[in-house]
Amino acid sequence: MQRINLMMMVLSLLCGFGVKAQDQKKDVLFCYGDFYPEQIKDYSIVVLEGIHFSKKDIEVLKQQNKTVLGYISLGEVNKDAAYYDSLKDFTLGKNEIWDSYILDLENEPTYDQLLDLFEEAMITKGLDGLFLDNVDNYGPYGPTPEKKPALLKFLAEVNTTYPEMFLLQNAGVFIAEDTHQYVDAVAIESVATNYNFNTNNYRLRNKKEFEEQVNHLKEIEKNYNLPIILIEYADTQRLRNKVLDRIKPFSWPYFIGQIELQKIPKFK
Repeated sequence: MQRINLMMMVLSLLCGFGVKAQDQKKDVLFCYGDFYPEQIKDYSIVVLEGIHFSKKDIEVLKQQNKTVLGYISLGEVNKDAAYYDSLKDFTLGKNEIWDSYILDLENEPTYDQLLDLFEEAMITKGLDGLFLDNVDNYGPYGPTPEKKPALLKFLAEVNTTYPEMFLLQNAGVFIAEDTHQYVDAVAIESVATNYNFNTNNYRLRNKKEFEEQVNHLKEIEKNYNLPIILIEYADTQRLRNKVLDRIKPFSWPYFIGQIELQKIPKFK
């Protein structure tokens, strides 16, 4: 992939909107539920669940938005996935929080199945690329750090096969030194916020943790020239405003929504 040209495009998409966080209200949209494509306009990036949309729907979204990406997990699979039955015997354990099962990229059927999903995204659906979830599974704090070489092999093959594909990595900041050459940008969840899965409580992250995460992201942005996107979670306008106050010193594009990511965000 011609990373220099792509990087200029990404920076233009993500950072050229004006710079104050409050002005970036429609930079990025994440929604894994169904919605009317005609109603989604003027986003720099739209991330969706491809199963809900036809190629014609994707064409409408691409006409009205700059970049349209599908969702794929490179680390886990849940029972609702069409390919779950073909991979369930090769999984390595369970993520109880999301009721999903950990993938083994060293397993050949798993590797091939995921590669087929990239072909489907580009050819069958006509997407611009994919949002790569659960990359952090391969980092030092994930369940399968020993599988990182398999992940890097996989990303290298994707780059070779689909050099025009836009790849947005989710998390995995501790292996960015290895993955940065294969992806176009990195999305980070819960930098300003810290959703509590035990109590289902939306809340701000404590200030020290927030500052540590911000400094780490600045290093990644500087060292690897990777655009950063923030994904934050809030359930009220009051909390959303607090999140905006926290991130306004930075020019990073952001999305703020509910944790399930199933609906277009609305706040009260």
